[in-house]
Amino acid sequence: MKSKKLFSKIAVAITFLFALNANANNVQITGTTIVGSNVTFNISWDNSWNASVAPNNWDAVWVFIKFQDCNTRLWAHAGLSTLAADHSTSSPLQVDAVADGRGVFIRRSAVGGGSVTSTSVTLKMTIPAGTFNYKVFGIEMVNVPQGQFQIGDGISTSTFNSINITATSQSGGLTSATLGGAATNVPATFPMGFNSFYCMKYEISQLQYVEYLNSLTYTQQAAHVANDPIGAIGTYAMFGGFAYRNGVRIITSGNNAATPAVYACDGTAGVENNSDDGQGIAMNNLSWSDVSAYLDWAALRPMTELEYEKVCRGPETRIVGEYPWGSVDINPVQSYNAGVINDYLGNETFTPATNGSCVVASGNGSGLYGPLKVGVFATGSSGRTSAGAAYYGAMEMAGNVSEKVVVTANASGTAFIGNNGDGTITATGFANQTSWPDPTTAIGIGFKGSDSVNAAARARTSDRGFITTVDAARGYLYGGRGVR
Repeated sequence: MKSKKLFSKIAVAITFLFALNANANNVQITGTTIVGSNVTFNISWDNSWNASVAPNNWDAVWVFIKFQDCNTRLWAHAGLSTLAADHSTSSPLQVDAVADGRGVFIRRSAVGGGSVTSTSVTLKMTIPAGTFNYKVFGIEMVNVPQGQFQIGDGISTSTFNSINITATSQSGGLTSATLGGAATNVPATFPMGFNSFYCMKYEISQLQYVEYLNSLTYTQQAAHVANDPIGAIGTYAMFGGFAYRNGVRIITSGNNAATPAVYACDGTAGVENNSDDGQGIAMNNLSWSDVSAYLDWAALRPMTELEYEKVCRGPETRIVGEYPWGSVDINPVQSYNAGVINDYLGNETFTPATNGSCVVASGNGSGLYGPLKVGVFATGSSGRTSAGAAYYGAMEMAGNVSEKVVVTANASGTAFIGNNGDGTITATGFANQTSWPDPTTAIGIGFKGSDSVNAAARARTSDRGFITTVDAARGYLYGGRGVR
């Protein structure tokens, strides 16, 4: 998501300022205009699908809008109509409204695949009259259909018992004895993965995190960067300098705990926001506080460890020791920059990429010195195994950065009822959703999928070796992803 240019327009006695160009990975949102309470823009993205054969799902873009009061300079989350008839688009797309009005899903209306070329979309907002600036955001998602699936693989550390999650499981709950491993009793209110949901196609990218920071107050920013927003121009946000391939830095300093800083991507230090500044690299050094606030702000929610297995395995029969791409093949990408092509560019890739390529440590403990671009192993000709794709099309469910999930291992985790964020975080920068694990203690949150330093075995779909690890701190191995 990237705002390249802003301009103003007077319409219905209200002055508007809006983003001309926004992108999240390969999503492009351009040409935004306002008429009354309607916002119209063009949207396009690559590698879209609506499949009538396995995996029998579709991808979509979760679109939401933030508006800034021109007097207070504060950003807020725009409500959208919950009636599908109030929104419009044209072939090949449709707009799916959601019950809480925090955004919409835009997806293919019929079976097909390929790039979605620029298509006009009009959404009806439900906000008061006033003088506002606007930003339209888009996050790529994959649909995970309702249905039963298998968990456990029989050999991974602390794996669940090899059982099926069914409609009965979701409606009746599961006992710790049924689940096995490090698990407590799980009530029916806990999202087990049987019901349908959407999962982010990619991990949070550095550009997405920059756009998030740039919509916060100074105090909120300070809660979600390692270095104070008052730092000098060029100060890196998350580390003492450029480290672990994280190029998020200050381009306009904050002031007196009142005026927020302005952040940008600058992976190749010099002129920020160039095409080679690492916008698509997975965001790292994120604590649970950082991830939960981002998800609340984006009106998403955390994923549970059971949902993680559903996203990876789908309805397929379990394979002993399998990885999220459905095989036991794994090719650890291990040495810094060895094989990385087009460093920090939007088309960053890795060669040789073979079946099971994954940014995890090799057997001798060495690892890539930071994450790669999200979707790095996918090409126009790659299949699921060579791209490292999970069953429903989510990328990097193993490797790159660790996935934070809500666990079944303790009462703080199983108290989660799957409520979505509402687009608003507290004045001090915290997620404020009831039932979510506490943002300051992270009790109820564990890790799945391994990362660029930990062992390949931790990347197995059913491995729960880090599920009881409680770490509220930031870590260069930690990233994030949400669902809805």
